Amino acid sequence: MSSEQVRTLRRKARVRRSLRAAANGRPRLSVFRSSQNIYAQVIDDERGHTVASASTLDKALKENLKSGADTRAAAEVGKLVAERAKEAGVTKVIFDRGRFLFHGRIKALADAAREAGLEF
Repeated sequence: MSSEQVRTLRRKARVRRSLRAAANGRPRLSVFRSSQNIYAQVIDDERGHTVASASTLDKALKENLKSGADTRAAAEVGKLVAERAKEAGVTKVIFDRGRFLFHGRIKALADAAREAGLEF
């Protein structure tokens, strides 16, 4: 592995380790960002089960988006994952940004999920 890959994996592990310590049984809102799309899922780590998920590849969103790689698309994914999580009975989560910095598309998704009713 290259040194960049090692740094990325260490950063991801460090973030997840601190989240598990602070979670107190709350599900985790995990976010992944690629160059063309953004994905979010609410994961119950105690059961190892995905409660809700959304991405820019969902049929409901894909038709209305010009691109899956902008902040507007990330905000729509945040709203959708929050609605689906609330339908599943989840209102409090802990935000897992993974290896990504909290700005741009990641921040837009988090802000939209908060506005849609998720607490973190």
